Amino acid sequence: MADEVNASTFGFDHVGLSVRNLASSRKFFCDCLGWSVVGERSDYPAAFVSDGRGVLTLWQVESPKEAIAFNRRTNVGLHHLALAVVDRASLDALYQQVSNWPDVTVEFGPQRSGAGPTIHFMVREPSGVRIEFAFDPRLEGVRKAQIDRAVE
Repeated sequence: MADEVNASTFGFDHVGLSVRNLASSRKFFCDCLGWSVVGERSDYPAAFVSDGRGVLTLWQVESPKEAIAFNRRTNVGLHHLALAVVDRASLDALYQQVSNWPDVTVEFGPQRSGAGPTIHFMVREPSGVRIEFAFDPRLEGVRKAQIDRAVE
């Protein structure tokens, strides 16, 4: 990334995902991944969940039985959501937890992303949204330092 930033935006405010089953998706993010519900809107319905660094809005589709599954090769839209993991041990432990979660489909287990050094795995959460979990060893020290600063 360039040292000088000239962008007219300042990061992501949130990412909104349409989900087939709000309750199952919320449980995946909160019970499986340890995120927190930071808001809800029962009239839509929607849940706002966070890992303390970013926010996802999970929007229940209007007609779950009629919803068309996203095809990353033919549809325009979110190809996948990539979530960072701090270290390799955490990535491996998370893979075991996520791959055994109800209604999760594993696309592939931990492996190098291209030539590496990033190690990643890809799943579809209970509503079918593709999620990548990635560990980049070049960023491990920086991420651990950020966690340490946040704890202080």
